[in-house]
Amino acid sequence: MIIKSRAPLRISFAGGGTDVPPYPEIRGGAVISTTITKYAYVSLKPRHDNEMRVNSVDYNLMMTFQSISDLKYDGNLDLVKAAIKLFQIENYGFDMLVSCDAPPGSGLGSSSAVMVAIIGAFKELLKKPLTSYEVAELAYRLERVELGIKGGLQDQYASMFGGFNFIEFNKSSVVVNPLRIRPEIINELHSNLLLFDTGKTRLSARIIDRQMKATEEGERTVLESLDFLRQLAIDMKNSLLRGNLRDFGELLHSDWEHKKKLDAQISNPAIDKLYDLAKERGAVGGKICGAGGGGHLLIYCDLEKRHNVIEEFEKLGCRLVTFGFEGNGLQTWEVTEQAVKA
Repeated sequence: MIIKSRAPLRISFAGGGTDVPPYPEIRGGAVISTTITKYAYVSLKPRHDNEMRVNSVDYNLMMTFQSISDLKYDGNLDLVKAAIKLFQIENYGFDMLVSCDAPPGSGLGSSSAVMVAIIGAFKELLKKPLTSYEVAELAYRLERVELGIKGGLQDQYASMFGGFNFIEFNKSSVVVNPLRIRPEIINELHSNLLLFDTGKTRLSARIIDRQMKATEEGERTVLESLDFLRQLAIDMKNSLLRGNLRDFGELLHSDWEHKKKLDAQISNPAIDKLYDLAKERGAVGGKICGAGGGGHLLIYCDLEKRHNVIEEFEKLGCRLVTFGFEGNGLQTWEVTEQAVKA
């Protein structure tokens, strides 16, 4: 029997940054996001010996471990190592395959989706009765605490739950509120959104470090910008539920303008040029996905004008990424070896 899992990547529309500690503990954060039809995949096949073999397709990397004592964090397959330690897997061999539709630094929450998919596969293998909130919390703790990877709380919860969500972060809890958006509004939103790969991965750790330090020190500009971003997430939720997509596009623009106030490196001349070009060609709003500095650029423009934006961006080497909205979060299932070979 082979266990498989997949967890979706996400697009964060507004509120990003308010999920980064210590802001949630101090003032309470909120984001609005959706998962898309891009995924992290894990395949897990039990072995008849004690070897743990892990193959990362994306990095063309294969590693073998005999026991937990072999696991050292060194930047190679650390997400898998952390999960093995968490579940205390000893005297239990397996072959694991890990892949993802977007690389780390894409701004689409890919690392967190990989972490959620890994935990989901081990949960299924070991028959652990974990709730969705518990899986998301474990993914967060392994990434942010155990491995010290800088970032916020939203990615793990978005990938675990799936769909359009308004997620609230407080001192002692995270609450995921699924949004019941009318199908025609979702269709119209999809037809007006463009996602471009800028060709530059982002290195967001320093940006997040500076934001965390500024928040701890009570820097007024940063706190005011985060407060505004939190309110934008609330306003955007209301615009989607009411079907006011023009407001949605304008709020996306406001989110980007205030996000840039958090740190000078969130944007750069190349990103500014792309964004200004999109606005000149008819875009209402847009933003860089994730913490900033590179990755994927999300643009909102009317269907009648999207071809103008696409043509200009392709001339500059930006690849249009086709995607759909994914209503499901983490999924796990089992298949037989015979079915796979067939």
